[in-house]
Amino acid sequence: MAEKKQKTKTAAKKATKKAPASSTKRTASKTTARKATTARTSAASRSAAKKTSTAVKKATPAKTAAKSATKSAAKAKTTATKKASVKEAMKAAQAKLAAASASKAKAKTKATAAAAKTTARAAPKAAAKPAVKAKPVAAKAAAQKAAAALVAPAASDKKKKPANQRHGFKINEYVVYPAHGVGKIVGIEEQEIAGMALELFVINFEKEKLTLRVPTGKLESVGMRKLADEALVAKGMHVLKGRARVKRTMWSRRAQEYIAKINSGDLISIAEVVRDLYRSEAQPEQSYSERQLYEDALDRMARELAAVEKLDERGAVQRIVEVLSKSARGRRIAEEEAEAAEASAASAA
Repeated sequence: MAEKKQKTKTAAKKATKKAPASSTKRTASKTTARKATTARTSAASRSAAKKTSTAVKKATPAKTAAKSATKSAAKAKTTATKKASVKEAMKAAQAKLAAASASKAKAKTKATAAAAKTTARAAPKAAAKPAVKAKPVAAKAAAQKAAAALVAPAASDKKKKPANQRHGFKINEYVVYPAHGVGKIVGIEEQEIAGMALELFVINFEKEKLTLRVPTGKLESVGMRKLADEALVAKGMHVLKGRARVKRTMWSRRAQEYIAKINSGDLISIAEVVRDLYRSEAQPEQSYSERQLYEDALDRMARELAAVEKLDERGAVQRIVEVLSKSARGRRIAEEEAEAAEASAASAA
């Protein structure tokens, strides 16, 4: 019995010794579990914090966009209100002006009606008095206005010229424009230039294939004129028969003088250029510039001669050249006869 009691005591002691070890193991497991739970909670909190930060970052541009949209909407509202107020002010001002004009018109109509009534009342009184011959002033003024209104249309009709004639120039008439020579008026038209109505002559130069529009008010300044008459043409042909008058100056200065004469549009001046620059077969050849000026002057003169005498241009050129050649030939024969007479006189002496 004693042995059994000792065995049980030893077994109890061993159990008591083993018990603290198991309790330590249990506490260790509890601590590890606590650590795991704390780690899990910390990881979950970190992930939640990251998600919230990303959500905040994503939400910030949307907030800024919303703020800008609200600001722009507020600005648009203010501008719209300002425009509406300006429009309302304009409408109010227009309404005031219309009311003022209407009141003025009413006042005018009332004044005219009152004047008509006074004149109507005064008329029978004036008729009843035979000794008084003078009419009322208002009636005289009305009669004068009525007469002027009747006479004005007739005067304007008299002043108006037909559409095919202005300032003595007609459509389908040949004229001389100094810078281009002889042209034909193909029309008279009106154009609005810089807010002003201008009346223009439409001139066609067939040879140059040029159409020119000249204001009717600038005919004198540009030098446009009618064709020369027969007497002036005869005088120009007589100029061709004379002797050439060449100045002893530099060619550049003489060329400027010839160009000025050609562009003057004067038939006599152009004939002088043709006479001075003409060269016969017996005379030395011309330079290129001299030949060019001679042909320009000859063309201007021939075109006007053809338009006056109703010839073709080639026939007019031929006629001018014949006059020049005959006069040159006659001068040459006269010079030869004079030289022969001097030689015979010298031999006889």
